[in-house]
Amino acid sequence: MPESTIRSAYNNCFVCGPENAHGLRLAFRLDGDICRAEFTPPEYYCGYAGVIHGGIIYSLLDDVMANWLFIRGERAYTARCDVRYRAPVATGSRILLAGELISRRRRFAQMAGRASGEDGQIFAEATATFAIMDIESA
Repeated sequence: MPESTIRSAYNNCFVCGPENAHGLRLAFRLDGDICRAEFTPPEYYCGYAGVIHGGIIYSLLDDVMANWLFIRGERAYTARCDVRYRAPVATGSRILLAGELISRRRRFAQMAGRASGEDGQIFAEATATFAIMDIESA
């Protein structure tokens, strides 16, 4: 399957899809061995007033880890993910995301993700196992 076809199949992703009018539209990039992105959540993604909903934080972490693989041409699904929320994120705060590979064994990748503030404060961390799929059959 050509790369352009693979990429167009994900244009509607909630987190990174550029064509999803209701999505977050993050742009992920590789910086050496780290996948990075930034996001400033508006108030309508809050849980408690003025604090971003934990599900949004989870989605950001999940995608920064998955995109580490995707940018390299691999399609993967989250098999397991553990999130440690360390501090609430205020609406309007810029979130810096980082994802990296910890290890890989056959069709499984162990990943780590981090969401932090510009001052270095860690908002949340995640570790996850991703099942890597054969692009042709996925």
